[in-house]
Amino acid sequence: MTMTSNKTSKPWYREPWPWILMTGPFIVIVAGFYTAWLAVSTSDGLVADDYYKKGLAAGETLVKSQRAEEFGITAGLSLTSDSIRIRLSARQANMSMPPALAVMLSHPTRAGLDQNVLLKRAGEIYAGNFHLPASGHWLVLVEDEAKTWRLMGSVMLPAASETVIGGSDAAARPRS
Repeated sequence: MTMTSNKTSKPWYREPWPWILMTGPFIVIVAGFYTAWLAVSTSDGLVADDYYKKGLAAGETLVKSQRAEEFGITAGLSLTSDSIRIRLSARQANMSMPPALAVMLSHPTRAGLDQNVLLKRAGEIYAGNFHLPASGHWLVLVEDEAKTWRLMGSVMLPAASETVIGGSDAAARPRS
C-alpha cells in the first residue's frame, strides 16, 4: 500500500512563516535608520561649540565669586509682577557700592525664559522694570557693572518675601 500525496508544495515566498519571522529584523533595521537620521539632523543643545573658552572662563567666574565672598556682599532680592528691587550690603565698610547692577534670571532647563536687566541705583536700593517669569526654581546672578564680583543663588518664584543671596552661604534664603 502506497499513499500518494496530491498536495503540491508552494514556493517559500507564498508561505506566511518566513514573512512573519522576517518582520522583527526588518523593523529593527528601519528603527536603526530612523535613529541615525535623528542623530544627524537634530542639534545637541547641551553641547557648547566653544567648550574650551567656557572652561577658561570658569576660572574667572570662581575668582569673581570669591571676591564677593571676601567683601561679604549680600543682596536682598524682591520681585513683583513688573519690577525688581535689590538691597545690596557688604561686610567691609570701605567697599563702595556700584552705580548699577547687572542681574540675570535664568531657568535651569528653559533658556528661552532667561532675562537680563541693568538696575540703576536709587539711594540704597537698585530698582528696575522686570517681567516676572513663570513660577518655579530660578537661578539669579548679580554682578556689578564692571564685572569685578558676582553673587549667584537660587530662588523659588513667586516669593512672598525678600530673598537673600550671598553672604556666608551661596544658597538663597527667604527673609522674614
